[in-house]
Amino acid sequence: MQLVTEDNITELAAARWGTAHDPRTAEVLTALVRHLHAFAREVRLTEAEWIGAMQWLTRTGQISDEKREEFILASDVLGLSMLVVQMNHRLDPAATPATVLGPFHIDGSPELGFGADMSDGLPGVPLYVHGTVKDLDGKPVAGAVLDVWQADTDGLYESQVPDIDEARLRAKYATREDGTYCVRTIAPRGYSIPMDGPVGDLIRQTDISHFRPAHVHFLLNVPGYEPLITHLFQEGAQYLDSDVVFGTKQELVVAFEERPAGPAPDGGESAVPFVEARYDFVLQPKA
Repeated sequence: MQLVTEDNITELAAARWGTAHDPRTAEVLTALVRHLHAFAREVRLTEAEWIGAMQWLTRTGQISDEKREEFILASDVLGLSMLVVQMNHRLDPAATPATVLGPFHIDGSPELGFGADMSDGLPGVPLYVHGTVKDLDGKPVAGAVLDVWQADTDGLYESQVPDIDEARLRAKYATREDGTYCVRTIAPRGYSIPMDGPVGDLIRQTDISHFRPAHVHFLLNVPGYEPLITHLFQEGAQYLDSDVVFGTKQELVVAFEERPAGPAPDGGESAVPFVEARYDFVLQPKA
């Protein structure tokens, strides 16, 4: 019988998890054991700190639900989400860069037509985001579905607002035959990540800014092309250089240009002044 000591426990634990039936699972779990043990040794982790970590993880799970993913938020603020995105989406420089999904995406957004208003009467300055979805050769991609979502003018998603249990400021738009799309919504604003949970408790112990710059989320999953999860950020917005989830990229910063009432990008007329943002999404074909 081999007795467990501080010196041999890492090898013993790694060997046990190395028996996983799937080779990749064995690789990941043995590496996880080695790195966790190395971390504990490096910081000389105390029992009180270990208990605190277990309680933090428990609370992170308890606050998560189908509308809020606190573990994803934790991954985002630690920079892990963007690292994984960048390692797994080494796209052509001409393709639209990928960013983080974030903790507030949900499935089942309503399908709207070209230029239809996904704000559904919510207060705010009307915003039209329009352009073309195309491939690396400049060929338009017809029928591409853009899954769009954003926070309201108070910087809140529906899951953060009491007594709201239906989806809002979310929609899916399909490109026309010429690859063009048009999203109508309201101009976003910079906002704080949720600070009422375990992630917020950690952030408050640092000098880290807990704000995100104004942005709109997009998800494009088009057959034959690499999936794209990204944002469009407002040029000149606050917090572009200190995005708490490390999601800002220069290629995704877009001018929001003010327009008077009159002709609108959807081909109709706007009765009030609005803001216009133009952006062409470039998709990379799958290998």
